[in-house]
Amino acid sequence: MLYFKNDYQEGCAPEILQALTKTNEMASVGYGLDEYSLEATKRIKEAIATPNAEVYFLVGGTQTNLCAISILRPYEAVIACDTGHINVHECGAIENTGHKVITIPGKAGKIDLAALEATILAHSSFHMVEPKMVYISNSTELGTIYYKEDLIKLRALCDKYHLYLFIDGARLGAALTASSNDLTLPDIAKYSDIFYIGGTKNGALFGEALVIKNENLKSHFQYLMKQRGAVLAKGRLLGIQFNELFKNDLFFKLARHANEMASLLRQVFIKHQIPFYVHNDTNQVFIVVDETFYNKLKDRAAIEIELNLADGKLVLRFVTSFLTKEDDIVALDKLLDNITK
Repeated sequence: MLYFKNDYQEGCAPEILQALTKTNEMASVGYGLDEYSLEATKRIKEAIATPNAEVYFLVGGTQTNLCAISILRPYEAVIACDTGHINVHECGAIENTGHKVITIPGKAGKIDLAALEATILAHSSFHMVEPKMVYISNSTELGTIYYKEDLIKLRALCDKYHLYLFIDGARLGAALTASSNDLTLPDIAKYSDIFYIGGTKNGALFGEALVIKNENLKSHFQYLMKQRGAVLAKGRLLGIQFNELFKNDLFFKLARHANEMASLLRQVFIKHQIPFYVHNDTNQVFIVVDETFYNKLKDRAAIEIELNLADGKLVLRFVTSFLTKEDDIVALDKLLDNITK
C-alpha cells in the first residue's frame, strides 16, 4: 500500500525523536515552563523577528483554533472562507463556544476580499452577531497560498473595520517553502494579529506554536487554554519538538522536502494526462478522475476523496510528507501505468 492520505501519518523527524529520547529521563517543571519550552519560545521569537510576541504550545490544530477564537466576546463572530478548516473539518468546535462562523465564497481556497467587505457591511445591526475576526489558512485547504500583496490588502481591510486577522498555519511550512511564495515568517507576524506555526503536519509527533502579537489579545490567554484542557502537564514534549524544529532550519527543510515530493507527483499525473482540480505548489495535489479510476486505485494507494463533482467525477487528494520518498512516487507511476493503459 502506498500512503498519500495526509502529512501526519508517520511519526516524527529523526532529529525530534532523538531529542525526545535523549531527554526522556531528565526531570523538568510542567505546563510549558520547562527549559526546552522557554528555549523554543526564544527561537520562535527570533525567527519571526517579533520579540514582544507571546508564544504558546498546544497539542493540535482544532484545539489551537478553538482557543484562539475563544478570545472573542460572546456576540463576536469569525469570518472564514466556505472551504475553511474551522467550517468543514472541526465538528462545530467554534460554534460550540458560542461564536458563529460566518462563511463567504472563496477563490481556490482563498478568501475573496469583495465578498469579505460585503459581509462585514451586511452585519450592521445589534440584532446580528458582530464580525470581529477574519480566519484564513496558509496554505489553504486546497493547497493554494497567500502572497504578500494578498496579506497587505487583507490587513488594510481588517484595519478599516477593526477586525483581527488570524492565520491558521497548520501547513505554514509548506506555504513558506512553496516555489512561488514571497512571504517570510516575519511577514506572517507583521500582517496578522495572531497565527500559529504547525508542527503536527510538518515533522513533529504533534503540536502547534500559537503566536499572539496584538496586545489586545494577550490578556488571560493561559486561562482560556487551561479551561479548554489545552495546557499540557508534560509541556516539555512540545517544547523539545519546537526547539528542534527551529534549530538548523529543520522546520523549513522538512516542509521543502514535502513540496519537492509533491512536485514530482505532479509530473507523474501530467505524464498520465490526469487533470488537476486546482493548481498549487505545496504538498497537497488534487486530481479529477472518474469512479472507475478511483476503484482501481483505492486498494493500492491510501488517498482521500475531496469532492464529488456534479458530473459524476471525483476530486482525489494526494498529500506528501516530510518522509515521502522518491521510491513512493516511482511506485505510483508504475501503478498508474497499469490503471491508465
